[in-house]
Amino acid sequence: MGSGFGGSVAAYRLAQAGRSVVLLERGKTYPPGGFARTPAEMSRNFWDPSEGLHGLFNIWAFPGLYGVVSSGLGGGSLIYANVLLRKDERWFVHESPLPGGGYEHWPIGRADLDPHYAEVERMLGATPYPYSDTAKTVAMRESAERLGLRWSRPPLAVSFAGAPGEAPMPRTPIAPGEFPNLHGLPRSTCKLCGECDIGCNDGAKNTLDHTYLSAAKHYGADLRTRSEVRGISPLPGGGYEVRYVVHLPENEGRKLATSELPLRAVRCDRLVLAAGALGTSYLLLRNRSAFPGLSRTIGTRFCGNGDLLTFLVDAKDRATGATRRIEGSRGTVITSAIRVGDDVDGDGSKGRGFYIQDAGYPAFAEWLFEAAQLPDRMKRVTRFAAERLQSRLRRSSASDISASLSSLLGPGALGQGSMPLLGMGRDIPDGIMRLREGYLDVTWTTATSEDYFHRLRETMREIAEDLGARFIDNPIWWAKQVVTVHPLGGAPMGRHPEEGTCDEFGEVFGFPGLHVLDGALLPGSVGANPALTIAAVADRACDRILSSPPAPPRPRTATAEHKAEAAARTERDGATGLSFTEKMRGFIALGIDNPERGAELGRHNDHRLMFRLTITTDDVDAFVADADHMCRAEGYVDCDMLGGRLEVVQGWFNLFTKDGDDDRRRMLYRLHLADTGGNHLTLVGFKDVHDDAGADVWRDTSTLYVRVLADHVMPAGDEDAKVIASGVITIHVPDFLRQLTTFTTSGPRPAHAFAQFGRLFLGELWEVYGSFFSDEDPDVERDA
Repeated sequence: MGSGFGGSVAAYRLAQAGRSVVLLERGKTYPPGGFARTPAEMSRNFWDPSEGLHGLFNIWAFPGLYGVVSSGLGGGSLIYANVLLRKDERWFVHESPLPGGGYEHWPIGRADLDPHYAEVERMLGATPYPYSDTAKTVAMRESAERLGLRWSRPPLAVSFAGAPGEAPMPRTPIAPGEFPNLHGLPRSTCKLCGECDIGCNDGAKNTLDHTYLSAAKHYGADLRTRSEVRGISPLPGGGYEVRYVVHLPENEGRKLATSELPLRAVRCDRLVLAAGALGTSYLLLRNRSAFPGLSRTIGTRFCGNGDLLTFLVDAKDRATGATRRIEGSRGTVITSAIRVGDDVDGDGSKGRGFYIQDAGYPAFAEWLFEAAQLPDRMKRVTRFAAERLQSRLRRSSASDISASLSSLLGPGALGQGSMPLLGMGRDIPDGIMRLREGYLDVTWTTATSEDYFHRLRETMREIAEDLGARFIDNPIWWAKQVVTVHPLGGAPMGRHPEEGTCDEFGEVFGFPGLHVLDGALLPGSVGANPALTIAAVADRACDRILSSPPAPPRPRTATAEHKAEAAARTERDGATGLSFTEKMRGFIALGIDNPERGAELGRHNDHRLMFRLTITTDDVDAFVADADHMCRAEGYVDCDMLGGRLEVVQGWFNLFTKDGDDDRRRMLYRLHLADTGGNHLTLVGFKDVHDDAGADVWRDTSTLYVRVLADHVMPAGDEDAKVIASGVITIHVPDFLRQLTTFTTSGPRPAHAFAQFGRLFLGELWEVYGSFFSDEDPDVERDA
C-alpha cells in the first residue's frame, strides 16, 4: 500500500523473488510531460477526491505544523529534491531522553544499513551535482569556507549524462536502463531548471517510477493506480484483507461522497503499509478496532525531521555593493549541503546536529518575485509610459525601443540575488498522532526543540550575512509553526511492544505478516534527507521477509457482506408507527471487558464515544404486545478510538425486557457497525432498571453500559466474541430535553400511538419503582 521509497523497494524485491505482488497507489501516473505547469493546471494540482481534486500535492494542516506530501505513482520521489544522504553513524542514538518522558532509541545502526544504502544508491543512480560553476553552489561553498563549516555536494538521484561514463550535458537523451520503463516514453538529462519539487517533465529525475517500479513491473508486480485503501483487517486463517476505492479519471472535477465509491477487496498473505508517516498512521488509527492488542505506541514518536524553510534575499557583494549573483532557479533544487555537528559526534560540537541546503525554485518563480515589487515596478511602468508619450508628442524618428523595454523589465536583482535555505536535522520526536472527530490530528510543537531551531536559524542568518543578504523567516514562523516535507514516526520501531509498534524489520508486534515500511517506522529524525534511509530500511526488511518461511495456507472463505438495508418494516393496513431520536455520550477504553473500569480509564485518557440513534417501531400496537418490545435502531456511533464515525448497518433496541426478576427491567441495544474501510463491529449495551435505595430512576434510565465486540455478532455469540472495548455512556439533560421534541408518528392514529407508548413506558417504571412512592416498606411482608 503506497509507492514511495518503502513501498516501491518492497514491490521490486518481492516481485523479483517470484512473489505475487499487488501494489495499491491512490494517485495517478505522471509520465514525462505529465506534471502541471500552467496556472489553471496548478490550481487543480492538489489531492482531495471528495472535492474532485486528483492532483499531486496533499497538504495537511495541524496546529504546530503543515505537512506537504504527494499522491502519485512514485510517491514522495515525484516531488522530493533528489538528495540521497546516509544517516550519520552516531545519530542512531540509544536511550536518548525526551522532554516529556521516554526516550529515542534506534534498534538498528549504520552498519546494519550500509549494504542496503549502497544497493539503493545503485538502483537510483546516485551521483553528486557535477557542475562547479553554478552560482548558488559557489556561494554556499565560499560562505561555508569563510564560516568554518563543513560543505559537500551530496549524491543526487538525477541523470546528468546520457549514459554511465559520459560527460554531463543538459537535454541529452537518456539511454534505456536495465528494465523497460513503465511509461514507455523518452527521457532527457537535467536541464538545470530548478523544477525538481513540482515534478520533472523531462524525466531527468531517477524517480521511483523510472527505477524500482519499472523493475517491479518487469518482474510481474500488479501496479494499480487511483486505488485508495480505506480498510484493512486480519483474516481468521492468517493473512489480511485490504479494502479500497477506485478514483476513476472521469470523476476528476466532480464532488463525490465516500458512499458513492464502492469498496473493492484484495487478500494477501503479507501486507506492507507504505503510505508515508501520515497516511500509514492514519490508516492504522482508523482501523484500530480490527487490530486488538495493537501496541499503545501507535501514533507516537512523530517529528518533522527538523525541517525549517527560510529565505536569503537580495545578496550584495560586500566590496562593491553590487548584486551578488546567486540564481536560486539555476541548477537542481538542491546542489550542496552544509553539515553542522551534534553533541553525539564526540568532536566538541554542542546541541543537536543539522544540515542546511540551497533550496532552489523554478525559473518562472523569478518573474513572480519581480512582479511582486510593486513600488519599483510602478516606477518603471510610469517611466516607460512617459517616454513613449513624449516620443509621440515630439514625433521622434527613433524607432528602436529595446533600451526602453529593458528598463521596463528592470534589472531582476531580487531574483538573481536570492534563494531559499532548507534546514533539517535532529529535532525531538515527541509528537503524538491521534484521531479527532475522525480526522488525523497531530500534537507537536517547536517548543521542545526550541534550542535546535534557534541554533539552526542563527547559522542560516550567519550565511545570509556573509553573503550580504537579508535573512527572512518563513512567515508562519512567527506563529512558531513550520512546514515539513519529511514527516516521520507514528508507528515506530522498537525492541518490544512497550517501546514500538513494530520490530526493527517493520513487522507489527502481534500481527505476523503485517509490515510498516515507510517513514512511520522511524523512531526519530534521520537528520539528513530521509528518503535513502527509508528505502534502505525497507530493503533490509525484505531480506528478512524473503528468508522467512512462506505463510501457512489459509481458508479462502468469503467475508460477511454488508447488510445494506434495515430489517423489513411491518406492512399492515392501519398500523401507526412511532419514532424518536436519542443521543448518548461517555467514555470507553480499548481492551477492557468491564464497562465501569473502561469508563474510568476512558475518562482519564479522554477517549470518548457518542451515538445518535433513531429508534423506530412501525406498529405501536404490535410493539406493546410483544414481550421483548423490540424496535429498529438506525444512526451512527462516533468514537475516534474505533476509527471515527461508524454507521449502523442494522440495529435493535428493546425497551423493557425481563430476565427472570420481576423487580428488574433492562433496555437492550445491539448495533451492527461498519466503518468507512468496511471493518465490522457490534456495540451491545444495556440499561439496568431496578429499584435501589434512593431516587435512582433517572440514573437507571439514562446510563448505558456498553461493550464493543469484533465482527457482527448476534446474542448467541456474545460469550465467545472478542471484546474490543467497553465503557459507560449517558444521556445528558440538554440531550434528553431535545429528545422529547423528536417524537413523531406515522399512520392514522397518532394520539393512540403516543398513549400506548406512554402507558407502556410509565407502567413499566411504576412496576419497578412504585414502592418508592408508597408509604409502605417494600421489605415488610403484609398479612394476607
